[in-house]
Amino acid sequence: MMPAPDAAIVTIKVPFAVRKRGGRKIVLAPDGMPVPPLAPEIDRTLLKAIARAFRWQKMLETGRYTTIKEIAKAEKINSSYISRVLRLTLLAPATVESVLDGRADAAPTLAEAMKVFPAEWKLQRGARLEA
Repeated sequence: MMPAPDAAIVTIKVPFAVRKRGGRKIVLAPDGMPVPPLAPEIDRTLLKAIARAFRWQKMLETGRYTTIKEIAKAEKINSSYISRVLRLTLLAPATVESVLDGRADAAPTLAEAMKVFPAEWKLQRGARLEA
C-alpha cells in the first residue's frame, strides 16, 4: 500500500561510529564520547578467570591438589598460566564487585588484570585495578 501523498515522511540521521577498544566494541557519539550501554556489560572472560582462580585456590587449600603443577596436569593447562590466574584472588573486593556488576569503567580488562599488580588493596588504586 502506498502512503498518501500528503503524509509526511520523517528521516532521522544519527551520526555515530563503532570502535574497538581493548577488544570491546563501543559506540561513539558524534563528539567522540562513548555512548553508555543500556545494560551493564559484564566482561565474561575476566569473570571466568576470577572464578577459576578462586576454584583453584580452594583446591589448594582443601588439599585436593598440593601444587600448581598438579592442577596444571589435571586441567591440561600450562602451570605458568595457572600461576598468573591465581593472582586474581588478590584483587581488591571493590574490583571484583565492579567486574560482577559490569561496571566496565571501573573494572580492569583481563589483560590489565593479568599483569603484575600490588597485592595490597590500597596500592591497587593507582594500578587501574580498583573501582
